[in-house]
Amino acid sequence: MDITIHTSVLPHDDPDASLAFYRDTLGFEVRSDVGTGRMRWITVGPAGSPGTSILLAPPAADPGITEDERRTVVEMMAKGTYGWILLATEDLDGTFERLQTGDADVIQEPTEQPYGVRDCAFRDPAGNQIRIQELR
Repeated sequence: MDITIHTSVLPHDDPDASLAFYRDTLGFEVRSDVGTGRMRWITVGPAGSPGTSILLAPPAADPGITEDERRTVVEMMAKGTYGWILLATEDLDGTFERLQTGDADVIQEPTEQPYGVRDCAFRDPAGNQIRIQELR
């Protein structure tokens, strides 16, 4: 069986701020941007890797979500406990410096973790945690 990860989904509550973060701060390319207002689905991904993407989606767009669930999602996004993703780079220190200069919300500076990876962490404009691991 040959299965790959094609797209992961993260919620956004401000498509313009999320687009600016992923495009301008992280340097991802925009693959698609459909919809209007807050109901936009934006697909971004690393340049040179067209087979891997992140879909930035409005969290309340699913018609199967109840009002209570919608409230819970909004509360979790506000606390930064709803969505997260792990990225990787060969130059963690350089990446951290570039992101910090771009006013990204730093959660953790580059750190050697007890479980064997060196990583750092940021929050995107929607509160999603972005952890970046150093490739070794």
